[in-house]
Amino acid sequence: MPIYEYTCQKCGNQFEEIVSSTATECPPCPKCASTDTQKLMSTCRTRTGAGQTGARTATSASSGGGCAGCSGGSCATCH
Repeated sequence: MPIYEYTCQKCGNQFEEIVSSTATECPPCPKCASTDTQKLMSTCRTRTGAGQTGARTATSASSGGGCAGCSGGSCATCH
């Protein structure tokens, strides 16, 4: 199962959870137990060649200078 990143809209806590890719609801916040959580856009890591790792971030993936979430480079994912 994949690891997803979430943020709590109530307390601002950011957390990771292992969640089924078929889950339709976000998990509750482990800090305040609020169910008002939102999935974040995460970066991706890949392994290529002889053990080298490379990261492709949301900003490098887009030619517009920002990620798909903000398109302007002003969100937490871009910085």
